[in-house]
Amino acid sequence: MDLSTAKAVVTGAASVHGLGYATAKKVIDAGGHAVLLDLNAEEGEKSTANLGERARFVQTDVSSEEAVQAAIATANEFMGGITLAVNCAGVIGAARALGREGPMEGAFFENTIRINLIGSFLVAKEAANLMQHNEPNAVGERGLIVSTASVAAFEGQIGQVSYSASKGGVVGMTLPLAREFARVGIRVNVIAPGIFMTPMVAGLTPELQESLGAQVPFPSRLGRPEEYADLVASIYGNAMINGETIRLDGAIRMQPK
Repeated sequence: MDLSTAKAVVTGAASVHGLGYATAKKVIDAGGHAVLLDLNAEEGEKSTANLGERARFVQTDVSSEEAVQAAIATANEFMGGITLAVNCAGVIGAARALGREGPMEGAFFENTIRINLIGSFLVAKEAANLMQHNEPNAVGERGLIVSTASVAAFEGQIGQVSYSASKGGVVGMTLPLAREFARVGIRVNVIAPGIFMTPMVAGLTPELQESLGAQVPFPSRLGRPEEYADLVASIYGNAMINGETIRLDGAIRMQPK
């Protein structure tokens, strides 16, 4: 598939420093269309204005099925279809199961799962529901879904139990979805980033950012959102990449803490 004609829905795309925005910009710069979904309406509207008339923002709570359904329908109407859905919305959910104040509340764990895992599923299945009606290209493709996991899905650190569980779930649902959607020509993949310069990391001191980047074997720096977007573009253009989880981490393997 050609990114210049892509019709993309990207969640968690409000911040200009995030993976979602970089992905939407990549699509827009190539000539395609993008609809940005996020809870932060003020930041989302500003970011979308930067991208021009082929972009639109829809305030969306990805953990709400009704909100996702409405957002996907709006995106479909604006772009005249959807060929790419990218899940970047998420929360860190950092806390110990046995913290200083006592055991983690179940609601905290549940909220992380609801946003990171269930939110990704809701967007995937609603986008696929529309993609299946697309006219297939020469090799039978109708669309692509890319979700965002994390290296924490494989090497979760102390304090990442809810986050790692949610990202492990994202990895786990990928192959079954890819197998199911194969009959209608929709591919499903996951990117598992390492330590990237996201809005959360951007708020840290330069010294701490440098320390985090030094943990990466090569290149010894923080990942850039544009590199995530580049991988999405590569997956979009390569029909053989399907049902796969791709680590984008500079060969880092996280330690217990």
